[in-house]
Amino acid sequence: MDLDPQLYEGLPDPIRKAWERSLADGRAAMSRRRLLRLGSLAMGGAALAACGIPPAAGGQGGNDPEDTPDWSKKEKVLNFANWPLYIDVDDKNKKKRPTLDRFERQHGIKVKYVEDINDNNEFFGKIKPQLAAGQDTGRDLVVLTDWMSGRIIRQGWSQRLDPAHLPNAVTNLEDRFRTAPHDPGRQYSYPWAGTACVVAYNKKATGGKKVTSVSQLLEDDSLKGRVSMLTEMSDTMGLSMLDGGINPEKFTADDFDKTLARLQKAVDGKQLRRFSGNDYLDELNSGDIAACLAWAGDIVQLKIDNPDVEFALPDSGYLYGTDDLLIPAKARHQANAEALINYYYQPEVAAELAAWVNYICPVTGAKAEMEKIDKDLADNPLIFPDAKTIELGKNFRPMSTGEHARYENKFAKLIGA
Repeated sequence: MDLDPQLYEGLPDPIRKAWERSLADGRAAMSRRRLLRLGSLAMGGAALAACGIPPAAGGQGGNDPEDTPDWSKKEKVLNFANWPLYIDVDDKNKKKRPTLDRFERQHGIKVKYVEDINDNNEFFGKIKPQLAAGQDTGRDLVVLTDWMSGRIIRQGWSQRLDPAHLPNAVTNLEDRFRTAPHDPGRQYSYPWAGTACVVAYNKKATGGKKVTSVSQLLEDDSLKGRVSMLTEMSDTMGLSMLDGGINPEKFTADDFDKTLARLQKAVDGKQLRRFSGNDYLDELNSGDIAACLAWAGDIVQLKIDNPDVEFALPDSGYLYGTDDLLIPAKARHQANAEALINYYYQPEVAAELAAWVNYICPVTGAKAEMEKIDKDLADNPLIFPDAKTIELGKNFRPMSTGEHARYENKFAKLIGA
C-alpha cells in the first residue's frame, strides 16, 4: 500500500516508519482499540466508498464553521463515522444496530454509518486537507479521542453545538465530563464514551498473586519478561507518572524525562517484554503475558469468557479520557447530527449502548436503566464508576501539536518504533 504523505504529517520519523513497516506487513499499526475483536479492518479509498461515505464536497468559501448552511430539513440523512465495534449490534443479525435503527425510525433520518476510524492521527490525515481548505469532509459526525478533538477545535475546524437542540445532553451529561480541558464548557463536543487505562493481570499466570501497581510491572522479579505496556504514549506515560508521584495533568518536560528513564531501565533489564496495541488481549487471555497495562472496556469483555483475568485501579490513580462526538466544519447536516447526540443522551439508550461496548457511560441516569438489562454491568466500576473510582481518575494534560510531536518522538525511541 502506498503511503499518503498527508496521513503522517506532523508525526515523528520513528512512528511514521513503524506505520510503514506494519502496512507493508498487511496490518494496522498503533491501533487504538478493538482490532483484535474485529479481526481485520479493510483500509483504503475503495473500502470507504463501498461503506457509503461520500467524497469531500467542493469548498463553499471561507473556513468559518458558523457560516455553513444546514441542509438537515431538506436532506434527512446523516453521515456518521466511528471506531470499529463501538456501537451495539444485534446478536442474531450483525447488520442490525438496535439503537441506531430505532433513531432512524423515530427521526426519519437515514444514517450512513461507517467504521472508518482506526487511529486518531491516521483519520485526521484523511480529513485535514478538506478541513484546511474549508470543504465538507463528507462526514457530519465523528468520534475522536479527547486530545484529537481538542486539536480540531483549536484549529477552528468544528461546528459549535446548539444547546437548544441538545436538551438531553445538557441535562444528563455526568458532572465530571462537563468541564474538559480540550473543550471548556462543552461547546463543540460531547462524550460518546469514557475510557480508562488500568493494570490487568492473569491470576493463573501470576500464581494467584495480585498485581495492582505500575511499580510491580516494572520491578517484580516474578513477572520478569512477562509484562507489556501500551503503544499509546499518553496511557503508558500517564499511568507511570502517577505511580511515580507525578500528576499527568500538570507534568513538566523534566517529569516526562524522569518517567521515561524509569521505563527505559525496565526495558533494558528485560522486565518489560514489549509495548503493544490490542494484541495484548490474546497474550493476557492465554497467560503468555502475566500482567500489563490495559483498556478497561476490553478487560470487562475479556473477563466474561475468562475468570482468570483481573484488573486493578492503582492506589496512585489511573488514566481516564473520552472519545467525543464532534461535528466537523462545513458538515451539511448539523441539526441531524445534534439530533443523534441528543438521542444517545437518553438514559435508556445510553444504557443499551454501554451494555454492548462496556466502556464508561457518561450519561446520568443510565445506571438505573442498566439495572434492568444486566445488574452485574450496572455494578461494574469500569462502566459506572463509583465516587472512589472517579476520585482516582486523572487526565493527560493537553499539548500543542509541536509539544505532542516532541514527546511522541521520545516515546517512540523507548518502544522501538
